[in-house]
Amino acid sequence: MNFLSHYYFDRGEADNYHILGTILPDLLKNADKTIVLHPEKLRHADEDINSIISGWNKHLAVDKYFHSSEFFLEHSHQLKLLLAPVIEGSPVKPFFLGHIGVELILDNLLLTTHKIDVHHFYDHLKGCSNDKIEGFLNFAGLHDSTRFFRFFEGFKRDSYLHTYAETQQIAYALKRICMRVWNDPFTSRHEAALNEVLITYRQKLLPIFMDVFNEIEGKIAES
Repeated sequence: MNFLSHYYFDRGEADNYHILGTILPDLLKNADKTIVLHPEKLRHADEDINSIISGWNKHLAVDKYFHSSEFFLEHSHQLKLLLAPVIEGSPVKPFFLGHIGVELILDNLLLTTHKIDVHHFYDHLKGCSNDKIEGFLNFAGLHDSTRFFRFFEGFKRDSYLHTYAETQQIAYALKRICMRVWNDPFTSRHEAALNEVLITYRQKLLPIFMDVFNEIEGKIAES
């Protein structure tokens, strides 16, 4: 799941550090894909750092249930089939587009149906002390956090997740993600076609998209 879908499961949580933890694995991956941390079973004397760890574990649980769900398996596959012919000539793998496309559509739907407030999301991140985050990263085994904090400050400053509420921006967000792997993933023709497919598929998911969130919440409650 993407940032805002992870936030959905803890949207009523007041602890800024727990909220940060729920998206921190993906923040680290975006900042530097070579960073690999496994703090899942660690405990620290500082409760704020433990809150980050609890959020991290929530992230892992949500991703596990989401990626094994029938909803994800079906719709990422269907979207892949629809996107494959419209990106012919692109280096991007249709499987990758189907996976990320479904996640971006879910974020868009949470925003456009007012299930979450993206302003509150950013307020939580801005309420976290860099010293505490640095303490967590060092404790988890990352001793040079320069690249992470450079990315994190830009992530908070740019607040680009606000744009996910604009349905026309889903294809652009998908392009941005692909550009981390491929320099020129799409032509203008590809982008226009991608946008058309994603907007149409969004309408298909609109009546049913909460099913997967409800399913995951049920599984978390049972665990």
